[in-house]
Amino acid sequence: MTQELFDRCIAACNACATACGRCAAACLREPDVKSLAACIALDTDCEAMCRLCASMMARGSVHARAACRLCAEVCSACGDECASHDHDHCQACATACRSCAQECRNMAASAP
Repeated sequence: MTQELFDRCIAACNACATACGRCAAACLREPDVKSLAACIALDTDCEAMCRLCASMMARGSVHARAACRLCAEVCSACGDECASHDHDHCQACATACRSCAQECRNMAASAP
């Protein structure tokens, strides 16, 4: 596994976690917070998963690939939910989630 692959995935996870945190906070300031409950919940899960995944890769955990597989699933779900909302913060989050999901899939598929 190349360090470049690790570094790209870690960067994508960190960027996604930041976007998810910003999106969740912005959703809480929207007039109809209740309609964004699923988005906020997924943002929170995705942020936590991305931070965990980045940390596991940074320390070379033997479980990093498994974490990346799960992270890709969570990011995809969060990206789909965020994309269904017109808010700029949701759209930015959806983009970050989709990018992270792809990097995590690449990481999970890489040779040991």
